[in-house]
Amino acid sequence: MNCPSCGSDTVGLRDGACTACWYASEARPKPVRDRFAKLARVRELGLEPYGYAFDRSHQLRDAFAAFEELEAATQGATDGQAPTELEGVRVAGRILSYRDLGGSAFSHIGDHDGRLQIHLRRNLLGAEGAALMDLLDLGDWVGVEGAVFRTRRGEVTVRAESLTLLTKTLRPLPFGKEEIAEDGQRVVHSGFSDQASRYRQRYADLAVNPEVREVFRIRSRIVTELRRWLDARNFLEVETPVLQPLYGGALARPFSTHHHRLDRKMFLRIADELYLKRLIVGNLDRVYEIGHDFRNEGIDRTHNPEFTMLELYFAFADYEDVMELTETMIGDVAREVMGTTRFEYDGAEVDLAAPWPRVRWDEAFSSATGLDPRRAGEADLRTLAEEAGRTDADQLSRVQILDTLFSDLVEDRITDPVFVYGHPIEMSPLAKPMRGEPDLAERFEVIACGFELVNAFSELNDPVDQWNRFAAQRRLREAGDEEAMEIDEDYVRALEYGLPPTGGFGLGVDRLVMLLTGQTSIRDVVLFPMLRPEEGQA
Repeated sequence: MNCPSCGSDTVGLRDGACTACWYASEARPKPVRDRFAKLARVRELGLEPYGYAFDRSHQLRDAFAAFEELEAATQGATDGQAPTELEGVRVAGRILSYRDLGGSAFSHIGDHDGRLQIHLRRNLLGAEGAALMDLLDLGDWVGVEGAVFRTRRGEVTVRAESLTLLTKTLRPLPFGKEEIAEDGQRVVHSGFSDQASRYRQRYADLAVNPEVREVFRIRSRIVTELRRWLDARNFLEVETPVLQPLYGGALARPFSTHHHRLDRKMFLRIADELYLKRLIVGNLDRVYEIGHDFRNEGIDRTHNPEFTMLELYFAFADYEDVMELTETMIGDVAREVMGTTRFEYDGAEVDLAAPWPRVRWDEAFSSATGLDPRRAGEADLRTLAEEAGRTDADQLSRVQILDTLFSDLVEDRITDPVFVYGHPIEMSPLAKPMRGEPDLAERFEVIACGFELVNAFSELNDPVDQWNRFAAQRRLREAGDEEAMEIDEDYVRALEYGLPPTGGFGLGVDRLVMLLTGQTSIRDVVLFPMLRPEEGQA
């Protein structure tokens, strides 16, 4: 195949041209064309613009700290002598700023959590290094070797004795504008004007916004601490199938696919619950899993179709035991990771310290709606849903209406974490009936900052009752409720072997991260959230 523009042999055409002509085309933005031309000149110098490795002696933050430590140790000992220098330092980073002074240049480079100034002098770098200085752009990755010193203006700087181009960028990053505030702090105004672009191009968002990187570092520490907390209490971390022949464990629509070799329809899991409880049957009496679940549902500030859940189950416990575990664990994790249980979330003060208040579900519902959910007719509930703004109320089942009304009219009013317990049994097909009130379930949800954080049960372990609950769910499906459960005969068989009294919960990890980091959208705590297709793409 030949390029129509230059006639060169090419493996494929990009918009009707080889890649070289595509980048050089007037259809490309000028910064892209200019960078591609510099890339060609780098290669003409005999240099590799996309390096293989660079042996660093320090990360940037460590180089800064090592110099300051040396400077403090030699203070007074070098009076009248040459200033302190830390020699033989090799550091690497992305070019964040570049100020060309002719014979020399000052640049700041950044790595994952540090920033350091480098000083490039043409007479020190030689002909090759000097030529390379003219071909650098913001965003390029470079490695430098030299001595760390403090400039006359007081900034810790690496005097580069060698310069290596590690990666030449062909597209300029959306760096924001920097300014120094009145208090002397460096303030960066984001170069991303469109929020969707930040999510879609998370790689660029992370590259230019250190505060975004910090959110995901905190997320990692939260997950690590959840795992450490459970391991310390003899919970066993396990892995259960993500691809399942029958989904279950929640009321939700699944994503489906087809296994060609088995000629079988398969589903991405919507919850881990039923497999984890099978393990309790198998005498693994304390288990947990941190993993991804998938639900074919809408997208909003607290919902993403792919999300992270922590589910745990432990034998010989009920939902009150799970309440105690929940408030203790979340408080401990907050203190360990963030140093406090008090946070500001969306303008409100939130305190995660135990104990948390306990409120009956029916009382909270009645207080918000004026209706008794245990006696209200479906017509009255549907009317209330319509008055609350639900345009699809006529398509919802009674269970869905109850859940929707509670979410819309009750959850939004709750800031500090609250245990809401005693849901209608019809909403809870996997929970045991409440002792003394069998029309309610031994179930609770933790509501905080207007959203559900945890859902938990005294787990139903009666196989006959469970099969009947599944059958009731099947009738709901036949009546049009696409979120109702299927009958899982294998799970019932597991219960027939004996599930001991068990308590369990599901914790939305993404939502916990939102709460602890103050992010009001789940998209800000998921690295690559689900988005509508980009314009011009299927």
